[in-house]
Parts: sequence; structure tokens; C-alpha cells
Amino acid sequence: MTRLSRLLVGTAALLLALLYVLPLWHVRLVAPQYPEGLGMHIHIASVQGATETDLNNINNLNHYIGMQRIETDAIPELKIMPWLVGALVAGGLLVAVVGRRRPLFAWQGGFLLLGVAGLVDFWRWEYDYGHNLDLEEAIIKIPGMSYQPPLLGSKQLLNFTATSWPASGGIAAGVAFALGVAAVVLAVRARRAERTPFLPAPAAPAAPTADSRLARTA
Repeated sequence: MTRLSRLLVGTAALLLALLYVLPLWHVRLVAPQYPEGLGMHIHIASVQGATETDLNNINNLNHYIGMQRIETDAIPELKIMPWLVGALVAGGLLVAVVGRRRPLFAWQGGFLLLGVAGLVDFWRWEYDYGHNLDLEEAIIKIPGMSYQPPLLGSKQLLNFTATSWPASGGIAAGVAFALGVAAVVLAVRARRAERTPFLPAPAAPAAPTADSRLARTA
């Protein structure tokens, strides 16, 4: 690995450490009765309202349509994610110190797999959250209606507009992944340069001497 590759990996690992203090994802609901909106921040170990009352208000609204309450203790992934992020941070710092290509490739591959698995699991949670309704307790019942929030972007759910985007921690994780990709590219290029044999330039022909000129005319 080049010095720049090691610096990029170390920076990526430190960016991932920000997930312990910054929200990973943000979901927002806006409706005529809530023009200021209701927000929900998803951290790696908890789910919190954008304000002290937002999460409780969202849960109260969900009760009317039979949706499950959103509670940190009911989401087992939030107990695992801090350990996974910690492993990525420690692994990235170790790769930066060791400076070997194979550990770099393994770390970046693990980062990619965890990121994809996290997004798939988040979508699955949203699907279950929006489709697995308690219709016996629901006050508002609309046949065939589901309330799955969007993974990315906006979606209309009854009179609410739901939006879902990466929060500051999610953006930091995206930048960290991009830095890891850049480190891999630099490491691959450096490896190819090491394997390319050095071919010296052909020597210029020697200038003819006086004896050689006489020999030609003889």
C-alpha cells in the first residue's frame, strides 16, 4: 500500500467512528395537521424523535392505523450495530497501520457487505412495519392499504408525505466508503506498477570514428 492509501483508510475509519454520535438515517412526516413535520432519527443503537415529543406523536398516530410502536428495544439490530461499526473502525485503523493490500481488500469487502446487508435489513424492517398491521386495534381501516415508508426519497401515505434520507452519520459513512474505494484503486495501481518490468531505453548508436570511416572507404 502507498502512504496515501494508508492515510485514506485511516481517515475512513475515523469517519465511521462518528456514527457513535451522529444519526445514521432520518425519516420525516409532514401533513396539514403537522405543517412543521414530525421527525425520527435512527442511530446505530437507538431510535429518537427529532424533538422530545416527535417519536411519541408518531407512535400515537400509528396506533390509529394498526402499526407497531417504534421502540429501540424492539429492534434487535440496534444491539448489534455498535459492535459491527466498532469492528469496522478497528479493522480500518489496523489496515492503515499494517499497510498490506490483502487486509485492505478484505476490509473494504466487509464494509461493502455490511452496508448492503444494512440497507436490505432496513428495507425489510420498513416492509414489516408498514404491512404487518393490527387491524383489530386499528381505528382507521382501509382495505389493501399499506404504510411502508420509503427507503430513499418521498412517498405519500394517506395525508402524510414521508421522506427518508441519510442523516449526517449516513453521509459520513458514504464518504468513508468512497475513501476506502480510492485506497483500493491506488493499491491496485501500485501493485501493477511493481509487476511491470523496467525496460531500459535502447542506447544511441555510437558516432563513427575516423578509423571506421577509413575502413569503409578502403
